Amino acid sequence: MKVVVYHAEECDRKKCTSIKLSKQGKIKVVTRLNMLPRDALVLDPYAEKAVSPEDRKTVMKNGIVGLDCSWKKIDKSSPMFKSKRNHRSLPFLVAANPTNYGKPCILSTAEAIAATFYIVGLKNNAIQIMSQFKWGPHFLKLNQELLEAYSQAKTSMEVVMIQKEFIGG
Repeated sequence: MKVVVYHAEECDRKKCTSIKLSKQGKIKVVTRLNMLPRDALVLDPYAEKAVSPEDRKTVMKNGIVGLDCSWKKIDKSSPMFKSKRNHRSLPFLVAANPTNYGKPCILSTAEAIAATFYIVGLKNNAIQIMSQFKWGPHFLKLNQELLEAYSQAKTSMEVVMIQKEFIGG
C-alpha cells in the first residue's frame, strides 16, 4: 500500500512517527509538496469531507498522502490545495502517542494513517502501521469502538453522524 508523507522538518526527528515509519520501509517521506502523488487520498484537517469506507478504492489504487507539518504554517495556496477532490479529514479520535496522549483530534501522522486504513476497511494495514510503536496497539484499542463504527458507515455523511452521536453534537 502506497503511503507518502510530506515532512516539513518541524518536529523532533527522534519522536517523529513519519521518520520512524520511513526507516522501517512502511512509508515514503518527501520534503517538497510537488513530490506528492496527485490522485492519492490527502489527509487534510480542513477538508469538508470525512474519511469513510467509500474512499477504499482511492486508497487501494492511489494510496494515502500524510502531511507532517504545522497546519498553522501550511501554505493553503499551494497547488496541492487547489483541488480538494481527494482531501479528507479524520473524524473524532483520541491520541495515544506519548506527546499528545488523551487529547482528542491531535493525532500523530502514524495514528492518522492507521485510522484512515482502519476506516476504509484495511484493518491489517492499520495494525501493521501501529505495531511499529510501543504505544501503537493502544491507539487502536483506545479508539476501537469509534473505528469500528466509522468503518461500518457507508458514506462520509454517516461517519460525521456517528461522530456527532458520540460527542453529543
